[in-house]
Amino acid sequence: MPDKTLQIPTADGLADAFAAFPDDGEQHPGVLMYSDGFGLRPVVRDLARELASHGYYVLVPNFFFRHGPAPVLELPEFIGEDERPGVFAQVLPMIEAHTPELVRRDADAYLGFLAAQPEVETGPVGVTGYCIGGLHAVRTAAAHPDRVAAVAGFHAPVGAAGPGCLSRITAEAHFGHAASDLTPDTLDDLNQALAAAGVSCTSEIYPGTLHGFTMADTDAFNPAGLRRHWERLLPLLGRALGGSRTHLFS
Repeated sequence: MPDKTLQIPTADGLADAFAAFPDDGEQHPGVLMYSDGFGLRPVVRDLARELASHGYYVLVPNFFFRHGPAPVLELPEFIGEDERPGVFAQVLPMIEAHTPELVRRDADAYLGFLAAQPEVETGPVGVTGYCIGGLHAVRTAAAHPDRVAAVAGFHAPVGAAGPGCLSRITAEAHFGHAASDLTPDTLDDLNQALAAAGVSCTSEIYPGTLHGFTMADTDAFNPAGLRRHWERLLPLLGRALGGSRTHLFS
């Protein structure tokens, strides 16, 4: 599975990024992937490689590029209960500085760069993200309804996007929530808001999961939750982006 590090020109400088894609010499649908708040690191690159193996060109920008190239922080190899407070103390100011306006402005650059890659076929793209990256994915889909045909977010604060943002989404969506993040009642409230905004989506709690369940370098990792994420994400991308895709988790 070929991969490479790239530099994406943005209005505020170069954003470093990681890309993975099939090694078959053909063009494939593009997918923009946003990492969680801990940033672009080996576990996120592994997720991108896995997704690329199913027939996609996957671009993962370092959306913290204004603070430096990835890895922006010196993270421990494993983020457990003892490490989490110190990591959050470093990450939260960067998350708060990354305003919705910056997300939308950067998304313009990321999608334009993705479309220009020779390995990417012409047509709609998918956008997916984890934790705060899932919120970035939602805002990207809302800002580019003509280009984004599928959007997904996992253990993501989807409701923070607000009804005005959600109402601009035309992409088919899936949102997989951690059981520690939402109760059945708050899920119902969110799903009613999504329905009122006209979002065509599935939105569900993944049983027994904690916030961050897709990330194997944290104590929140849940193998069953990660598998369920692939079982939802791959068919969504296959339906929205077309073509012959492998929809079973390898």
